[in-house]
Amino acid sequence: MKENLAPGVWRLEAGEALPAWVTRLDRTAFGSPWKAPADHEALWLIPELAFARWACIPAAGEAELLRIAVSPEARGQGLGRTLLEACQRELADAGMTQLFLEVRAANASAIRLYRACGWKPVGRRPGYYPDGEDATLYQRTASEPH
Repeated sequence: MKENLAPGVWRLEAGEALPAWVTRLDRTAFGSPWKAPADHEALWLIPELAFARWACIPAAGEAELLRIAVSPEARGQGLGRTLLEACQRELADAGMTQLFLEVRAANASAIRLYRACGWKPVGRRPGYYPDGEDATLYQRTASEPH
C-alpha cells in the first residue's frame, strides 16, 4: 500500500491482496462483497475503517465512484469526507477530470457528503436498484474547489 495525499489514507497498489476487513465492510455495507480491484479500478483505504472504490478511464479523463463505505462504528467522524477528498485530489493529479457516481435517491447522509464535496446532481435512473429504488446521478469536475 502507498500512503496518499491525506494522512492515514492509503491506496491499494495493483496486484496487492484485498484486505479481509474490506471484504467484511463491503458485505456489511452492500450485502455482497466484490473481489480485488480490476486493472481499471483503484481502491483507497483508511485502514480498518473505510474504503472507496473507483473505476478509471484514463483515455477519457473520467472516473466513477463505484462504492464508498465507512464502518458503522466510525460513522459521523468525517472519514467519508476525508477519503472522498483525498481520492478527488489524487484522481485530478492523475488526469481524471470528470468524476461520476450514482447514489440511492433516499440515501440522505451520502447525498449530504457528496454535495459538501462539490458534487452536483445531473440525472436520475428510475428503478435502478434491484428493490426498485431510483438512483440519482452526480458529477464533479475533479479540479473544482468545493
